[in-house]
Amino acid sequence: MARRVPEGPPPPPVVQRVRIRYAKRGRLRFTSHRDFARAFERALRRAEAPMAYSAGFSPHPKISYVGASPTGVASEAEYLEIGLAREIALPALQAALDAALPPGLDIVETVAASTSGFADRMQASAWRIELPGIAVATVGDAVTQFTQQESVTVERLTKNGRRTLDVRAAVVAVTVSGTAQTPNDAAHAIIDVVVRQVIPTVRPDDIVAALCAVAGLAPVAPPIAVRLAQGPLDDTGAIGDPLAADRVSATPTS
Repeated sequence: MARRVPEGPPPPPVVQRVRIRYAKRGRLRFTSHRDFARAFERALRRAEAPMAYSAGFSPHPKISYVGASPTGVASEAEYLEIGLAREIALPALQAALDAALPPGLDIVETVAASTSGFADRMQASAWRIELPGIAVATVGDAVTQFTQQESVTVERLTKNGRRTLDVRAAVVAVTVSGTAQTPNDAAHAIIDVVVRQVIPTVRPDDIVAALCAVAGLAPVAPPIAVRLAQGPLDDTGAIGDPLAADRVSATPTS
């Protein structure tokens, strides 16, 4: 049977690519990636963004998501890229998209894409994990035991079955802070950790599970995690801005 060809002219090409940083805050941290994708496509329609579409019988808007965070954690550093069929002013696009999304799903920044290899820049993430009800000294001891190990593995159930992850191999740096337990102040430890992007991705709950496995840490309340940054990783263990190269390329030279 002859292959059917979609009727009508092909969709217009992409003339402008825009990279977007957005945040998941408050109760919206429980938004799944699929739910966010649906909300974002509605926001694009409401903002009347001139989207470019894929060809074929079921055209889709040109949207590429990069390193989406897991459901249940907040983030200040989520990224995606869209393709537009005509150029528009980015401040107006950012304002329109932010107004069309619910509070808690917030557009932080828009930058015209002028370089390639955007996904390859997401080499690591910086996470802050709060552990209510646990003293700083207790978590500090657990982190010390964790960092002294060459390997700390945990199991996670994925859509492809159970996977074993080496959490220790993915952790670049980790520090502990927070409030000590006093008669008038409940204990509240905070872990700041830089994690390499590996496959499968090591998530905040994996880090807590690894501390439990290696040191018997026993959380008394669900951990509260937020991604503070993601991007390229330098030799010192610091995470760079993944949009910096696009900003430099967009800056006119004298």
